Amino acid sequence: MMGNLRFTIKNRSRGCRARTGMLKLKHGSIKTPELMPVATKATVKALSSEDLEEIGAQLLICNTYHLMLRPGPQIIEDFGGLHNFMNWKKPLLTDSGGFQAFSLGLGIEHATGKMSLYFPESNNKSSKKPQKSIVKMTERGIYFHSVYDNTKHLLTPESSIEIQEKLGADMILALDECTSPLSSKEYTEEAMERTHRWAVRCVEAHRTDQALAGIVQGGLWKDLRERSARFISALPVDSIAIGGSLGKSKKDMHEILDWTIPLLPEEKPRHLLGIGVVEDIFEGVERGIDLFDCVSPTRVARVGHAYTRPLLGTIYNKFKFNVTLAEYRNDKRPLDPKCRCKICRNYSRAYIHHLFRTGELLAYYLVSYHNVYFFISMMKDIRKAIDSGPSGFMKMKKEWGIGQN
Repeated sequence: MMGNLRFTIKNRSRGCRARTGMLKLKHGSIKTPELMPVATKATVKALSSEDLEEIGAQLLICNTYHLMLRPGPQIIEDFGGLHNFMNWKKPLLTDSGGFQAFSLGLGIEHATGKMSLYFPESNNKSSKKPQKSIVKMTERGIYFHSVYDNTKHLLTPESSIEIQEKLGADMILALDECTSPLSSKEYTEEAMERTHRWAVRCVEAHRTDQALAGIVQGGLWKDLRERSARFISALPVDSIAIGGSLGKSKKDMHEILDWTIPLLPEEKPRHLLGIGVVEDIFEGVERGIDLFDCVSPTRVARVGHAYTRPLLGTIYNKFKFNVTLAEYRNDKRPLDPKCRCKICRNYSRAYIHHLFRTGELLAYYLVSYHNVYFFISMMKDIRKAIDSGPSGFMKMKKEWGIGQN
């Protein structure tokens, strides 16, 4: 059955596919394009639901794999779903568990983590060593061992949907098999075809009014991506996500999006899974992506990396700096002089540097809050630029120095 979702396109840019829209879900409306903070275990690390409301986050995405293991879907269902459990009144998404299967399977076999899944050449200093997979992929589903207590579990398309229905998010994702950039074309095609069969089973198992998203796979091969885009688009799903390996370079990712997006239905929202670096968001928006998600804002915050807007932030420093470095010990400036978040209005770089150096937990909160605010604010500005006129978005992209080198 089709879910409770309405998507309306508001404005389009000239010379590219950038667009603004309104996505209406059961628990509210979202202005797109938007980045959703990742609430892996029903929390965005170091931040409360009240913080996220204050920042202006419109929707969050939670992790089915972790929540099915702890605290378990039945406990969350007994609370009336994730919204009540985590005190979040706005829309929520849940993933299917497929990416975690990758992380525990091909991810450790190929020694590729979440970031190197997309661009392994940017992680050539990784100390990860290949290990034995703790996942078994079968036509029936995914066999895996819990990372918490080593108990054995089977996740099928049907059980993934059932678990996500108990979690109660506004939008749920079909179970897919995510492949590695190091996977052969033959295996990538096999996994893609399995993903298609699983998508059909997810559609058949879907019983609630939750919106359902299908996932396009196919790795870095044009013919596979095009086949997958056509197959998933033909299913009675409410939204289309683009997942899996996006190649071995940013150029590969751009090509994959250029192949895939023209084949997706204009009237359905498009979600680029796991991508949330500044320049990647601009490139994705330019190609017509409506939704992004990424753990990066809070993950890098916990090691002291704070995001900054131009002119301090550039594509060369990846729009961030490390506040734990000695040069910031006496720096009276806020993290970002152009930011209006409450952290930048009240705290100096020197103070936050001190918190990291002395191991104070408040450091994680302050930089996490600022980083999430940075992205939510940037997405608002992107929407404003698209709405300002046919060339507004490309002008903003140029001002941020993206795509100029």
